[in-house]
Amino acid sequence: MRIITCNTNGIRAAQRKGFFHWLAQQGADVVCIQETKAQEHQLDKALFYPQGYHCFYHDAQRKGYSGTALFARLAPKKVVRTLGWEPLDSEGRYLQADFDKLSVISLYVPSGSSGDAAQARKEVFMEHFFEHLRALRRKRREVIICADWNICHKEIDLKNWKPNQKNSGFLPHERAWLDRVMDELGWVDAFRRVNPDPHQYTWWSNRGQAWAKNVGWRLDYLLVTPGIAEHTCGASIYRSERFSDHAPLIMDFTVPWSG
Repeated sequence: MRIITCNTNGIRAAQRKGFFHWLAQQGADVVCIQETKAQEHQLDKALFYPQGYHCFYHDAQRKGYSGTALFARLAPKKVVRTLGWEPLDSEGRYLQADFDKLSVISLYVPSGSSGDAAQARKEVFMEHFFEHLRALRRKRREVIICADWNICHKEIDLKNWKPNQKNSGFLPHERAWLDRVMDELGWVDAFRRVNPDPHQYTWWSNRGQAWAKNVGWRLDYLLVTPGIAEHTCGASIYRSERFSDHAPLIMDFTVPWSG
């Protein structure tokens, strides 16, 4: 089973840079996209509904902002777009596809980097979502959450960790939140299960030469339930082309794609 996740920072911009041409060659069973920045009625079906997939979008009410998408080879039994709280619902930050024994979620956690007000909104989101993560663990099914978490967990997950300890995305209490998600609730960082190497990043600032020098952050990863975690067999970050300020993350599992 192959799953790809990517924050496209505008799905139309990523399409112009060749994202969908690349995607067609990857053999993914499920594709999760964050930050589509488009309304579904603005998207040409010939370009944004890849052949062989059932395609779902959850748009933000505000045009040109946020939004998630999910493409799946199999038709899901159920699709969930809202959880009944803000800003998740109106900003299109959540899209869940339920199959027979597996749920796959595309999630876009808010950034707090623009200032104190944005950070406060992010922390409210994290508080609400922690309880949803707890509820998901109570269900008798495997779950894969593909997300731009907008948080680096460990020092290994960003290049310049020392000066960033006071910045959103690497604040001590944000990292402690991820500790609780993993240690208290039992979610597993699938990437780190198979790839312990440093310098593995998925986002680079457009300033300076961050991309060229690989001065990045690992903000995009899969948190999975333990039953699927033990089947993780491959993890790679695609950097041969640049579709966005984020790179696609490709994750492989030693279970057949049957949903």
